[in-house]
Order: sequence, then structure tokens, then C-alpha cells
Amino acid sequence: MGQSRLLPSLLLVTFVAYVLPLAAGNDSLPQRRSMAIHEKRTNIPRHYARAGDADLDAVMKFRIGLKSRDVTGLEKALYDVSVPGSPNYGQHLTANEVRNYMSASAESMSAVAEWLSEHEITDIDPSSTAGNWLSFSAPVSKANELFDTTFHSFVHKRTNEVTIRTLEYSIPRDLAHHIAVVHPTVSFGTSSVRSSVSSIARSDVQARDETIDPSCNNTITPKCLQDLYGIPTTPATQSSNQIAVPGLIDFFAQFSDLKSFLEEFRPDIPSNTTFAVETLDEGRNLQGPDKGATEANLDIQYTVGLATGVPVTFVSVGNDTTDGALGFLDVVEYLLNKTSPPQVMSMSYAFDEANISPALAQRICDTYMALGARGVTLVFGSGDAGVGDALFQNDTCFEFNPPFPGGCPFITSVGGTTNINPEVAAQLSTGGFSNVFPRPAYQDPFVLPYLDALGNIYEGRFNASGRGYPDVAAQALNVKIINNGNETFINGTSASGPIFASMVALVNDRLAQAGKPPLGFLNPFLYSHPEIFTDITSGNNPGCGTPGFNATEGWDPISGLGTPQFAKLLAAAGISDEA
Repeated sequence: MGQSRLLPSLLLVTFVAYVLPLAAGNDSLPQRRSMAIHEKRTNIPRHYARAGDADLDAVMKFRIGLKSRDVTGLEKALYDVSVPGSPNYGQHLTANEVRNYMSASAESMSAVAEWLSEHEITDIDPSSTAGNWLSFSAPVSKANELFDTTFHSFVHKRTNEVTIRTLEYSIPRDLAHHIAVVHPTVSFGTSSVRSSVSSIARSDVQARDETIDPSCNNTITPKCLQDLYGIPTTPATQSSNQIAVPGLIDFFAQFSDLKSFLEEFRPDIPSNTTFAVETLDEGRNLQGPDKGATEANLDIQYTVGLATGVPVTFVSVGNDTTDGALGFLDVVEYLLNKTSPPQVMSMSYAFDEANISPALAQRICDTYMALGARGVTLVFGSGDAGVGDALFQNDTCFEFNPPFPGGCPFITSVGGTTNINPEVAAQLSTGGFSNVFPRPAYQDPFVLPYLDALGNIYEGRFNASGRGYPDVAAQALNVKIINNGNETFINGTSASGPIFASMVALVNDRLAQAGKPPLGFLNPFLYSHPEIFTDITSGNNPGCGTPGFNATEGWDPISGLGTPQFAKLLAAAGISDEA
């Protein structure tokens, strides 16, 4: 989402000699099981080109996602604790309760491990916090045999990075009810993760509201956002209420830049206010004048700098990931396994939905659902490519290009706006409809009227029955940060996400003060209270040679329900505003 992105290799491939023991005779060979295609893609993703067969000796790390015991029951439990008015509203699940839904059965573990053992695979690892994965390594030659396929090398057209994948794979028919997904196989998008931020020269806009500093049309600072959305400066008081900010692809948040940011833009709070750091997958948070990344600094500065007094933790995910999804699963499983997970997670990274398989997308989305059931609000910037393609913005395309995880119904997607009162939907604001996830019931009263008004203008370009995104919006252009000691302006929904996440965290602080649970999975609450939002009725998000969708009265796929007002958000949560 955006033009600034690093694309490190996801595959941990080494080249070694792999020698299988010689069979003593045909009787020692496993009986060939009846195989069936489990996942298949008809086309190579358009950002990739085939580069020949993969090296047969290249060793790949695989993960087999086993089917969970009762993911349907978990979804029911999630809505039971997340829909306002439900008898169990706010009674979020414990880690053990979620695990009981998400873990695989012992039968599934045993059956799949037996199949792998039949093929002389000995490094089978069943360890995972969710209890529904098996990991192992195998050379390409063995993987070809195991999955009845041929793995190829593919080169990314923009980065020249080589990835080993296949276009289809098979599993034994008798294991189909045990296996949900195998990765890496047909998913390509995890080698092109991107952040939704770009450093772009700001544009001047005429001021429209005399009650807010006119400079806010050209420079967004915490003060602008406090005035525009009514965000309080009163410090939070509940140390148990926290925000997690994941950092991927070696993007590091700088303590010195945060200090400078607070000195300039939040002089009312101590400049030594800082953030905690937790790491996984060999993650780091290197410090130095050349180590800062605009994404990480933006995320930290607009959570620490807006959610006054709320503890913020930067979770740095390294390159030694175990999930086959560049840490997307690792980080949420890490948070899911905590006894007391943070109440809000703000994340600004995405894949192209078309580049990862529906099965892998569903598995990640299910894990978001599990974290939501624990009482965590998951906030993602919607993206910076309108309805088009963030990677090749001048490329022609017919079908609109939804990102993942924007289409997952269990996260809150935040689009972008610009200007002040009236705010206008930003052209970069990615919005549309998922091709993988169906529209959730909580959206029907809002999305169906939009689709009726839209008519058939973009027929065939998007999935009208898909989950619509974004859900809400916030300022995304001309956002000022400090990066490597220098002031810079940022455009992107990477700003919108932390802004909204900070508001949610401040509401959670008031709820905790009143002895009430956090908001948790937010969308049923948001769509039950449209009065929270200032409707955005102008702007569009062009792409694929079209003007894109228009912002209009009510929900729209560029600004969602609109931009939030803190006092109304607080009131909807049942707390009077005493700030």
C-alpha cells in the first residue's frame, strides 16, 4: 500500500545435498495414496514471470495448516461478545477458550504426521501457539513427490527477486478433512508485503474552517487532529490498557525521533515519554541516524503522540519467520498467546489479495478473529492505491485490486481523508470489495444502498457480494513526522490507522476506569452507531483507468462510515465525556 516498500525474500532457502536411504525392495515403499488437487491458481500473478524449474536440491520450509476444531463456533462466540445488546457483550474469551476452538484435533495431527513420515520426512514440528500447524523442511525434489506437483522459480518483475512456488498442489484424498492449507505453494503475495506510507511533497489547500488553525490544511500535526476529531489531551490512567504496533521488513522506530517529535508537537507531555520494544523471529530495533524508517516512526509517533499516556509497544518481527507469511501470522499468534494481550493493535502492511491463496487468507483472517475474541481491536490502514495497483500505478488493469487483510471482516480498515471541515476523501484511499471474503451481515444496511445507487457502472470489475472496505477514515495527507532527525511529510493510510487506533485506545482507558471491558472486535459496534461519524461526501479513488468509487452520503468504499468524533465515540461506548 504505497510507493515506499522493501521487498525482502520470504523463502529461507539453502542448497544442500539430500540423500534418501535406498529402499531394500518394493515392500518397503509406502503405498501410493489417492491424491486430489487441494489448491490451484489458473494464472501467474501479473507481477511475476516464470523463470524455469526450481533447483531440485533447494530446501524449502513448509507449514501445513490443519483444520481447526470449531472455527464456526469461534465466530459465533466472537459475535456473541462483540454485538452491542448481546447478553455476553464484552465478556471476551480467555487464551485457553480460544485455543479450544482453534486447535486441531489429535487425530488430524497424527494422520498428517503419519503421511509425512511415509515419505521419509523426519523433522516434523507440531509446535505452534495456535495448535493447528505442522512444520517441516524438504528439498524441492521431495516436495514435488509429496504434493504431486512441480515447483518452479518465479521472478518478481519489479525487484528481480526469485521465489519458488507452484500453480497447484495435491494432498491425499483421505486427509482433505484434516488439512486447510499448505504454504508456501500457490501464494505469491508474501514476497511483496508493503507498507501504506509514502513520502510525497505536500500540496497546498485553501483553509475552510476558521475554528481550526488554517495551517492544518497543509500540515497535519497532533494538535490539528485533536481539534478536528476532539481527541483529548488528558493523560490515560490505566497502565493495563495498551497499544501494540507491529514492525515488519526491518523497519525500525527511533527513540530519538520520538523525543524530537514530542518536543515539537506535544510539549505538554514529557519529551522522555517512550515506547517498549518486544521482538520475535530474530527481530531487532536498531537505533542510529540512518536506521529510522518512515513507516515505523509514523506508527509510533502518532500512537504515543496522540494516545496520551497509553503504553505503546513496538513489536519488531524479524526475518526468521515461521508462518510463511512474513510474520503476519507470527505476530498475531504471539499476541494471542499472551495472558493479557494489548487491547489495540495498529498495523500498516498488506499483500495483494490476488497474490495469496484464499485458503491462506482465510487462515490469517481466522487468527484475527481469534484475537478479536480475546478483546483486541485490530486496525489496518486500507492502502494507498485507490482501486488500482499500488505496485504498478501506471499499469492498466480491468479488475480492481483489493488488498489483504482489508477484506477480512474481523479487522477495522481505515481509509484516508484530506482538507478540514469539510473533509474530502483522499484520492489515494484504497477501497472496494473483497474477492475472497463475503460481505458480513453488519454491513448489509450500509453497503447495499451504496451498491443500489452505483448500479452497473463497474460491472465485472469488482465483487459486489464481497466484504466492503474501508470501515472508517481519518486524515492521510501532509502528515508531519520526524525521521532520522529531519521533519518530513507523509501521505498514506499508515497515518489514518494509528490516528483511529489512538482514539480507540483512549476510549478503552475510560472504559477501564469505569470497570468495563475494552471495545474489542469493533465493527459490529461501529456499524451500530453511525452517529459517531462525520459523513464524507466528496472525493474519489481513481485507478485501473477509472475515476474509482465516489464518496457519497452514507457508507462508501473510499471513506467508509466517515471520520470519528471522539466525544460521540465515547458516548456510544456508554461513557460520559468529562475531559
